[in-house]
Amino acid sequence: STWGISSVRMRAFLLQRRTIVGVANTRLTPPQLQQSVKNWMGKYGAGPLTQAEFEKFATDGWVLKPQFLPHSVLEGAIQSVTDLVDKLAHRLHQAGKISDPCSNAGFHKQLILLEKQFPHASVLLHKHGVLPEGIQKVWEHEKMLDVASQIYGWENDIVGHPVWNLRCKTPEALSQGQATVPWHQDSSYLDEGSWDKLLITAWIPLVDATAKNGCMQVVSGGHLSGVTAHHTCCVGGTWYTELTEDEMKSTLGVDPKNAVTCEVPFGSVLFLNNLVPHRSLPNLSDSIRWSLDLRWQRFGEPNGFDGIKESILMRTASDRSYKPNWTEWAQKNRQTAARDLVAEPPKEEDEFDTTISGPWMLRWPMVNHNRHTRALKNVSSSWTKA
Repeated sequence: STWGISSVRMRAFLLQRRTIVGVANTRLTPPQLQQSVKNWMGKYGAGPLTQAEFEKFATDGWVLKPQFLPHSVLEGAIQSVTDLVDKLAHRLHQAGKISDPCSNAGFHKQLILLEKQFPHASVLLHKHGVLPEGIQKVWEHEKMLDVASQIYGWENDIVGHPVWNLRCKTPEALSQGQATVPWHQDSSYLDEGSWDKLLITAWIPLVDATAKNGCMQVVSGGHLSGVTAHHTCCVGGTWYTELTEDEMKSTLGVDPKNAVTCEVPFGSVLFLNNLVPHRSLPNLSDSIRWSLDLRWQRFGEPNGFDGIKESILMRTASDRSYKPNWTEWAQKNRQTAARDLVAEPPKEEDEFDTTISGPWMLRWPMVNHNRHTRALKNVSSSWTKA
């Protein structure tokens, strides 16, 4: 672990990494990376995934588990999100940012009405770093942890990764691309020390996720080389990294033309790894596509978020009934910690600041400079705007 690394050294390292092109990996050779992926999973053992589903996750890098979570558990998460939106509405109203909190609009519409009055209100929810109880219950649900244990091996302790997200995908005309994530590998947001380790993501919609409202697309097998391809930053007016289609074909050996559109009904869960290329489609509906992404890894492996936030123990091999201690961990806002590592600290915290920044922005060539990148230290404002 490098928890003691200074922020100055970290920034210098990341700025140096901006000049790297092509295959991004520097620690391991391509044969070593390919072998690491082969070693990610052991033999199939009984659990929630059938043998066919288990093998699909290994070979394709993703698997959809239909009608997996009890609706009652998801309703708890929906209630937590509804409370977050309502609290945000009242804060905006009290601060004079909006004229109407739209308190009776409900889960499917309130945030849309807020965003019409205060642009990018959805970003404020996305960067809200305190993990509410309803989402905790989804993450620690026995069936979810059983999938993690089945993939990693029941003999391993399981930890929750600090990168969890509430995705507030308002209609494209309102979000202006802020909620449409381009092609990428999740590893592009993490330190290289974690790139060859398996990170399991559970993508959980809180509504029916369809092609129309912006579900995910995945390119099967894009992880098998073990390589993290060259990415760039930041797409359009966002904080996102991007993996170009040409780079995907030349470096990962897969063609985005073969992408699978993963429509995920409410109650179902899409599981995917950290190297398989994926993106979200634009929300062309008139309502919000709400979703969660929650992650696990083996205990003791680097989480790629050194100096920002540690992982949390969620299950031990000796005690499957172990309950995580959320008290302090859930309150630590990783978004603020990530920003402070690379950006000039604000003279005064603005609770309505709708920008996001973090170390990934300095890890890749900056091909587009926008409002999210302007606070970065040692970044030239003369970089080309896309």
